[in-house]
Amino acid sequence: MDFLPVFLNVRNQRCLVVGGGSVAFRKISLLLEAGAAVHVVAPSLAEPVAVLLQQNKITHDANGFDPDHLKGCTLVIAATSDSIANRTIYESAAATNIPVNVVDSPELCTFIMPAIVDRSPLMIAISSGGHAPVLARIVRSKLETLIPHAYARLASYAAKFRPLVKEHFVHKKNRRLFWEKALQGRFAEMVLAGKDSSAQDYFQQLLKDALDNTPQGEVYLVGAGPGNPDLLTFRAMRLMQQADVVVYDRLVSPDILNLVRRDAERIYAGKERNHHTLSQETINQLLVRLAQEGKRVLRLKGGDPFIFGRGGEEIETLTDHRIPFQVVPGITAASGVAAYAGIPLTHRDYAQSCIFVTGHLKHNGLDLDWSSLVRPNQTIVIYMGLLGLPVLCQQLIAHGCPANTSAAIIQQGTTQTQKVVTGSLETLPKLATDAKLTAPTLIIVGEVVRLHQRLAWFEADQE
Repeated sequence: MDFLPVFLNVRNQRCLVVGGGSVAFRKISLLLEAGAAVHVVAPSLAEPVAVLLQQNKITHDANGFDPDHLKGCTLVIAATSDSIANRTIYESAAATNIPVNVVDSPELCTFIMPAIVDRSPLMIAISSGGHAPVLARIVRSKLETLIPHAYARLASYAAKFRPLVKEHFVHKKNRRLFWEKALQGRFAEMVLAGKDSSAQDYFQQLLKDALDNTPQGEVYLVGAGPGNPDLLTFRAMRLMQQADVVVYDRLVSPDILNLVRRDAERIYAGKERNHHTLSQETINQLLVRLAQEGKRVLRLKGGDPFIFGRGGEEIETLTDHRIPFQVVPGITAASGVAAYAGIPLTHRDYAQSCIFVTGHLKHNGLDLDWSSLVRPNQTIVIYMGLLGLPVLCQQLIAHGCPANTSAAIIQQGTTQTQKVVTGSLETLPKLATDAKLTAPTLIIVGEVVRLHQRLAWFEADQE
């Protein structure tokens, strides 16, 4: 460890910045955010620094640096282009044990200005010890996307309720366990969603239940998207990491399942044609039972849970049993797979509407509203239609679609095993058979399919 990570309280403390350019402005702004009293030494000031002076947010000395400027200072930042002046500032500050930072000169620093993720009062500082500042900024950008801005409010709530929790739990271990549950459960999600009043009421209930040893479970109904883990939402990832048990479908890819908390119990509830591991009613009751046991239950579904995912049926059952739940939408196969195949579902020149249907065969037929499907300038997206593809194409033609209407079938879209087969309503069934496609697949019918060859951008690994 080259530097000791420390958070320094500079509120109302005199801090010296030598330099008045754009780099100095960034350091001055940071110090002002931390509540420092900033004094700037520079012969001239860049416009944004001059504005701060006009607003009386800083004080200014137009003379060159003098060691007397260090009197009463808590820290010093040198942001000049004069290497000799920078060294003088460093030596003067170091001689009086005042922390000093010379910008872009780690050898002249007794402290480093880190890259910061600010969720005040929660602060995250990232530093490479001055060796790779760009890498530190890249890490910061990754953390910025992973940590919601509402964590600031969550940290504030934790501070607000800390005395109350300390009063109720004598032992530190019990306090820690309570906070771990509160900050990773429904209370946290309420705060992050901006439900402040409900969050405060629920916290009081959570505290009461903890003292009464009453289990309080919850169900997370999460859409896992079309298969590529990169397409998961941030919220989905967060809930996947805090669930105690996951009930998952056949369409959830192994790569996505691997992102679930490793010690979480896994229950497979997949459905295949003529073979259901668990009936839908059994799944509904399973979610209720697990939540009543006080567990955080992740119901993980391929695509979006409200598009041919029976998510509505499941949360109806949860509502009947007063089980708390939350729903996280996922990228449905229609939009995800079509995008990765280079087929826009709507296009000003080809399609002004789009319709989603399911292609499950029932008694060797398809019970669809054919008249609504064969309208001109419309894209038809068929889920789960591989087995019924010949029937689908025949019926569309029989109900008025030209036999040469463009059509495509995509296998395992968005993943490295994606395969796209294009043709017409007349030719697609044989082309799909020849390609030996396997589920899951998505079928797209409409003139937008003609754009595939020109707009395809995603190349799956064919090795």
